[in-house]
Amino acid sequence: MTVGRVPWGRAALVSVLLALSPLPGSGEGRGQEPVAPSALIGEARAALTRGDGIAAEMKLRAALGKGAARGEVAAWMGEAYLAQGQLAKARTWLKEGGFAPDSAARGWRALARLEQLSGHYEAGHMAFMKARALTPDDPELWVEMGRLDYVRGAHMDAIAAADHALELGPHNARALQFKGQLVRDRYGLAGALPWFEKGIMAAPSDASLLLDYAATLGDLGRAGQAVTVTRRVLELMPGNPQAYYLQAVIAARAGNFELARSLLAETEGQLDAVPGVQQLRGMAELALGNPQTAIEAFEAVLRQRPDSRRTKELLARAIYEAGQVRFATMRFGPDIARDEASPYLLIQVARAYEVLGNRQKAGELLDRAARPAQAQLRVVGRGGPIGRLLAEGQGRAAEQAAEAMRRERPGFFDSQALAGDVQLALGNPAAAQERYTLATRVRMPPGLFRRRVEAFLLAGDLKGAQGLVQGYLDQNPQSRVALRAAAGLAMASGDYLRAHSILTWLRDNGSARDVRLLCDLALVETGLGNMQEAREAAQAAYRLQRSSPDAAQALGFALATSEEAPGTARALLAKARSMIGETPLIAEGEALLDDAPNAG
Repeated sequence: MTVGRVPWGRAALVSVLLALSPLPGSGEGRGQEPVAPSALIGEARAALTRGDGIAAEMKLRAALGKGAARGEVAAWMGEAYLAQGQLAKARTWLKEGGFAPDSAARGWRALARLEQLSGHYEAGHMAFMKARALTPDDPELWVEMGRLDYVRGAHMDAIAAADHALELGPHNARALQFKGQLVRDRYGLAGALPWFEKGIMAAPSDASLLLDYAATLGDLGRAGQAVTVTRRVLELMPGNPQAYYLQAVIAARAGNFELARSLLAETEGQLDAVPGVQQLRGMAELALGNPQTAIEAFEAVLRQRPDSRRTKELLARAIYEAGQVRFATMRFGPDIARDEASPYLLIQVARAYEVLGNRQKAGELLDRAARPAQAQLRVVGRGGPIGRLLAEGQGRAAEQAAEAMRRERPGFFDSQALAGDVQLALGNPAAAQERYTLATRVRMPPGLFRRRVEAFLLAGDLKGAQGLVQGYLDQNPQSRVALRAAAGLAMASGDYLRAHSILTWLRDNGSARDVRLLCDLALVETGLGNMQEAREAAQAAYRLQRSSPDAAQALGFALATSEEAPGTARALLAKARSMIGETPLIAEGEALLDDAPNAG
């Protein structure tokens, strides 16, 4: 498969199609509104094609009022309720079957999707088999079967289904959309664009496809184009909440939280059950000085994602800014007791204890926050039996179990990724990389990307790591994980100019309070001979976290290289050594101080 840059000609053609295609209900090519039941059912089907379940339901009820039989509308009514997210109502129309012959395949497909949404994967598969017996060459059926395979973890089967759907319908919008989604997971954002654009050329008024296209453009940093596409969606479907949500995300990325909040209000609560929406709402409210409202939003996220580290950190900040310092100590007490609190969370709770006057407890938490980060492998399925075996030190047993799962389910992402994690934990980077590579045939999320970089470095393959990182950035140019990895590799190879360019961009675009990043930037500035800038970066890191050994040694080293405040430099380097032991940086800093003209 070729994944590369999107031809400008195709992008331009997509823009023209978006501008010229008529809106539903515009009157073009229409005569008087038909009233026959069959015509009303036809209009309902057209509404379903646009993703408008409410309009479809209205047309179908009108058809029933005009004498249509239940079997004639059952499949379509089930789809209409599915489009509205009303699963119970959909089931009342689909569970008995009894579909008219011309809609039976669609009825079974709708029932299959309903079972999938309900978590009944085997029942969904059976319903799809009934539909396949009726329409084996329908590309959209293969798309839906592929989606079920993907959800149940049979990822290679899903990819095969997508390819077969495209063989059956090379210009089918749903097949092109599904392929784009799979390419986005497997290769990255840029590679997905051509598939979405082909789909839009085939179906310029398809709101679902347009939303996927807009989201991908936004993630690539092409905000203006993304907003244009969302506006087109709102022309097609006024009030579409997903379009407003995407616009809100783009506004927040630009730092316009007031606009982001107003755009979220336009969703009218239709997406309040989506964790990402609540997270964005909380971030906007926190930035606008409304911490209590932010607390409510972050708590809503944690009810669905209780292990979200980022959300816990945002919640801690909101609680502190709301002045609820005693609640902060109570809310995160269990996380601290289980040793699951991040350094940032520990610092926020320590600040709360300081306000309460408990300096001893605050000091304990600050000491814990300052501990050097342990290289800890985050295993896929780490709460499962294989993850527990690794945690208990039973590496051989974990390997046997992982390989057995891999043999049993070779086409499942988790099987390959977990087997790779076990090999990496056992110190076998080549074997880990082999399994990770098979997992990336399905997708490469940020966590797997990090582990692949780690495997290359553990094997001493710097070029392999550099190739992986550059390839990932080619597809995901704004990935902060990949940019951070690229900066680290540039530092390791002595390319301080590249490291400086990346780190300053990250600092100026949301990471100004990242202590580790500022420490790295200080070292890079030193390597470039920018002594004042090095001190400023190190001082910024130290002000943020005085208990950090990284910040202490970075500032001590910056002062040592600039030959300023040698006493302070020695004290900082000694402080860092007391926390993390001897490091090459501490040794080099002290050697510089010993060799200084006024030393001793």
